[in-house]
Amino acid sequence: MDNVINKLSEIEQTAASIMEAANARKKEFASEMEKKTADFDAALEAETAKKVTDLRAQMETTMQSKLEKQRSDAEEVLKHMEESYRLNHRAYAKELFQAMIKE
Repeated sequence: MDNVINKLSEIEQTAASIMEAANARKKEFASEMEKKTADFDAALEAETAKKVTDLRAQMETTMQSKLEKQRSDAEEVLKHMEESYRLNHRAYAKELFQAMIKE
């Protein structure tokens, strides 16, 4: 009988030590997962910040390019208008005068 009780006590101690080891491994795993999650979050945040910075730079470049094209186009239109005025200002004035006195 004592032998059975000793065996049961031994089994209980083994089970308790297994449970303690499992709890320790569980805590260790939870800690490791927290660290991996924090590392992942930090890496994702850094990657997102870099992508946002790159996108802003790309958009700035695109905007500057479009602005320069618009400026160039406006200068070209202005040149054509000035050239047209230089060549035809007398005809424009005459046409305007005729339209005013026709009433």
